[in-house]
Amino acid sequence: MLKLCFFLCLIYWVKSDEEEKCPEFTDLNIGNALSGTELHVQLLLYTRENQDCAERLIEHNVTASEYLNTSKKIVFVIHGFRPTGSPPAWLGDMKKLLLSSEDINLIIVDWNRGATTVNYITAVENCRKVPEILKNYVDQMLVGGASLDSLYIIGVSLGAHIAGFVGQIYNGKLGRITGLDPAGPSFTGEPPERRLDPTDAQFVDVIHSDIDGLQYFKCDHQRSVFLFLSSLKSKCDIITYPCDSYLDYKRGKCVDCDAFQPMSCPVVGYHADRWKKLLIPYRSPTKSYFDTSKKDPFCMYNYLLDITTWNKSIRRGFIKVKIIDNAGNTVESQMNSEASTFQQYKRVKILTGFHQDIEKIAKISLTFSTKTLIGPKRKLGILQMKLKSLNNPKRLQLCRYDFVLMENTEVTFKPIPCFERGT
Repeated sequence: MLKLCFFLCLIYWVKSDEEEKCPEFTDLNIGNALSGTELHVQLLLYTRENQDCAERLIEHNVTASEYLNTSKKIVFVIHGFRPTGSPPAWLGDMKKLLLSSEDINLIIVDWNRGATTVNYITAVENCRKVPEILKNYVDQMLVGGASLDSLYIIGVSLGAHIAGFVGQIYNGKLGRITGLDPAGPSFTGEPPERRLDPTDAQFVDVIHSDIDGLQYFKCDHQRSVFLFLSSLKSKCDIITYPCDSYLDYKRGKCVDCDAFQPMSCPVVGYHADRWKKLLIPYRSPTKSYFDTSKKDPFCMYNYLLDITTWNKSIRRGFIKVKIIDNAGNTVESQMNSEASTFQQYKRVKILTGFHQDIEKIAKISLTFSTKTLIGPKRKLGILQMKLKSLNNPKRLQLCRYDFVLMENTEVTFKPIPCFERGT
């Protein structure tokens, strides 16, 4: 009995010791935020060999790491402002998806002590101190065989600017920086050396999902993170379109990516760097625009509706599109927020999107509307209609010729491949 008891007690003691060996992200609370926290940074390393138990890197002896392999890509993830002190809700998914996507060294930069405060300006001041701390770690990795080309930093909010500052330290030679909705307050309008800048790495991609940046708790501020996570799940690609403005993009002026052929349009998220070779001739920063659906995986299946009308008088209005397959499944586009102007014999391009893909379209429905409540009903004479899939450009364009759309009356027809009419 004594031997058995001793054995069981020993097993329990070893298990408890193992649990203590797994460092975790600093978990604070609103009380810490109210009182404020002093800056402290820890780096938690995960690899496929220790994906369930982090290894804390030693600041002045990084090469003592058991799991760090400097011959592999090193990916840093840096969080932002933490007004409640809790760990980021997305952190677990980020770790899991990054490690499943690629065999990497994943380093979570935990500066929660310093980011947790109700005073945003204090967090900004602390974030400017983090890069020098990270430099100490990175320098040791470089001595240990890592290359700047293999370093990739993903920064969220204030973390995006920390990534930029690290990139500046190394004169823009880091392989890549991804900024997920970089913080606006205290950075907008600042010179390049005071914020994330396109020159901070060999490839810098930024997802903006919050145009004001002032209301941290708005869901759109975190949407950039979820869009990035979605790109790691490989369910579909969120395609973007290089364009001078969002308005031009919505008007269908930039959806063919002609200037960037023969490659396709860039995509959002982790795989955006597949597109970087196309940027070499262009040098200057490129803005790309896209729409998303409301839920994960957020993809939209975009089509270009190309219409030529024969009305002598000008018509202004909206066209709603439905596509239907042979089984009767129907998906409906959203009406554009801006009315299109239809003039005689002039082509009008309308960008439209659907939340679901229909590979083989059997029927198309169009509805024309001016959204006016009074006055006579208008009609729109269509000389030619083309519908082109942008996500799958190899699919046949679908056409219809010589028909009339009466206002607020849905017209359904069977399209024909455009080449049958020599177009």
